[in-house]
Amino acid sequence: MTNDGSEALRRAAAHAQRHLAGMDLRGVAPTVGGAALIERLGRALPERGTDAAAVVDELARAAEGGLMGSGTGRFFAWVIGGAVESSVAADWLVSAWDQNAALAVTSPFAAAVEEVVGGWLLELLDLPRDASFALTTGCQMAHATCLAAARGALLSGEDWDVEEDGLAGAPRLRVLTSAARHGSVDRAVRLLGLGRRAIEVVDGDDHGRLDAAALRAALDRGGPAVVVLAAGEINTGACDDFERLVPIAKERGAWVHVDGAFGLIARAGRSCAHLLEGVDGADSWASDAHKWLNVPFDCGLAFVRDRAAHRAAMTGGGAYVASSEEVRDQIDWNTEWSRRARAVPLYAALRELGREGVAAMLDRSCERAAALARGLGEIEGVEVLVEPVMNQFVFRAAGEGDLDRRTHELMERINASGEAYFSGTVWRGVRAIRVSVVNFRTSEDDVARTLAAVREAAS
Repeated sequence: MTNDGSEALRRAAAHAQRHLAGMDLRGVAPTVGGAALIERLGRALPERGTDAAAVVDELARAAEGGLMGSGTGRFFAWVIGGAVESSVAADWLVSAWDQNAALAVTSPFAAAVEEVVGGWLLELLDLPRDASFALTTGCQMAHATCLAAARGALLSGEDWDVEEDGLAGAPRLRVLTSAARHGSVDRAVRLLGLGRRAIEVVDGDDHGRLDAAALRAALDRGGPAVVVLAAGEINTGACDDFERLVPIAKERGAWVHVDGAFGLIARAGRSCAHLLEGVDGADSWASDAHKWLNVPFDCGLAFVRDRAAHRAAMTGGGAYVASSEEVRDQIDWNTEWSRRARAVPLYAALRELGREGVAAMLDRSCERAAALARGLGEIEGVEVLVEPVMNQFVFRAAGEGDLDRRTHELMERINASGEAYFSGTVWRGVRAIRVSVVNFRTSEDDVARTLAAVREAAS
């Protein structure tokens, strides 16, 4: 074992470069299952150590066939982006520096980068410049962070201090949202102790967009409430009508939270920004930089208009905590005491792309999604169920017979080909295949290769 790990680092860099260079040559889907991978790795815990470079080589060999090609331009499952070059390199630096980005005193550089990035994001997304922000592990914890602030602010208005007295005996909060909401909203509500029964579904259209009259009627039933709106429904990319719905909620004293896991980022583009008009009137916003901003996992984004409520919900302290007077302490805005300097790869990506590069990347994704939908619509045996809104849409098998089963089989054949990878969903009660175009690498050639794979699978 060496002290500086120089040979291990060189080997790791070489393996990483080979992986990135070979993405287009490998199949997108893994070819080795979990049991076989455990067998490769599952030797007895060694009594004696192994040379660091040898360990790196062993890991690289063991991973062969077991990695999902989610970094390629033909990966359309779930909503997982790639990682632009500078963000990958910056992430390596973060691991080498090994800083705890919890306090300014534990890493002045990490705190400074995070403060700069927060300001850049508010500007890029055109959100209130005086809003607070947090970089979390993902959109799940971004929701929890924002809704914790909402919980404190709303209950304070009911003369209840939830941070001191907890929820036992507190006025009940209502969470009004769509039947098409993402499951991470439900889990955030559970984690915060509000309970799943706090969620009330408000009627909406086929895309999950809330109906204004239904929202008004639900709010008129009274009680402190959070209204959760969507900037990018997971299947279709549809957005709620913020210009109409936000004022309705605010007039009745509700807190408006926006689930913008991927769609909020469209505000930085040109082709779809109009879909988010009025979103800046909300009280909090959650998103995820590893999706459409194309930085490595993990990097959730939380923004809160009420800085005091945000800080009160998150801040922690102790006799051993030395606060900074120059730069904000990240621990006051996040759930973590120990945290990676995740702002550094995001800073690198924004520097590499710039405002124009981000906009071009977003618009290109929307163009590729539209091209895929057009091409799929021309393939016999395939039906596009809804045209893309932003970068998302769904399709399925067409024709006679059990279309749910045939749709699943179609997806399995495409994925098994290695040419492209999709994930399944249920849309309006039927089995469908969801397409999400968020990777900066998705090219016209990737679209052509994907359409050829679908055509072959559908035949």
